[in-house]
Amino acid sequence: MIDEEQLFDIVIPPGVPQKIILDITGKFDVEVVDRREKIKFANMEGDERDLLAFRGKLEVMQKVETYMRDELHKFVT
Repeated sequence: MIDEEQLFDIVIPPGVPQKIILDITGKFDVEVVDRREKIKFANMEGDERDLLAFRGKLEVMQKVETYMRDELHKFVT
């Protein structure tokens, strides 16, 4: 039996610029996947939406999370 390493997802928040998504896929060993998530906003409580997520190994995903947060901060300020 092949022992495969567990993969993790980070949901990409709606509104993240495409440039940041492309930068991450170019710099890190991740793939972009579809994730169905329940939305918890005022009048959308319980609705499900298809969102994008990065998928990869834990160590890589920790770096991706930090990178995405830093890039979003630069974009907003």
